[in-house]
Amino acid sequence: MVAAVQADADDEVASWIAAGKAPICFGFGSIPVASPADMIAMIAAACAQLGERALVCAAATDFSNVPHFDHVKVVGTMNYATVFPACRAIVHHGGAGTTAAGLRAGVPALILWMADVQVVWGAAVKRLKVGTSRRFSSATEKSLVADLRIILAPDYLARARETAARMTKSTESVVTAADRVEDFARLRRAG
Repeated sequence: MVAAVQADADDEVASWIAAGKAPICFGFGSIPVASPADMIAMIAAACAQLGERALVCAAATDFSNVPHFDHVKVVGTMNYATVFPACRAIVHHGGAGTTAAGLRAGVPALILWMADVQVVWGAAVKRLKVGTSRRFSSATEKSLVADLRIILAPDYLARARETAARMTKSTESVVTAADRVEDFARLRRAG
């Protein structure tokens, strides 16, 4: 039943994306946002200034009592591997899995990090020049607009696509990691 519900949600998201300009995807993973209404208002205002649509993945945050905007769609969950490539950019918390999914999708990223470990991924997207980052708590409508202008520049998209072409597919990564763990275990037994 969970797979059927997820497939329905993914179909709904795909339909919404197809009905207009490719959106900017926002998601903050398992870290709940303190004020969902303020966050949606900031996202809506920033995207309106830039003439963009926003797709917000609620995940761990309850966005049920937030204002509605025609250019903003809020969903509970979605398949990042399917949705990210259909977006213009991704704004997220900087989790390792989300960062990898974004890099594989070939779209620029803005990492609004919340935990110290996420700073590493923000620095990585900056170093690769496929995105930028800042502390989530310092984000404002003005900084969000400025950061989105940076990552929506054509050179960021070009570098993001180049990076995606060099990324290992997720299925290959899992196999390679398992092989390395097994090799390590064999070496320890032999030594």
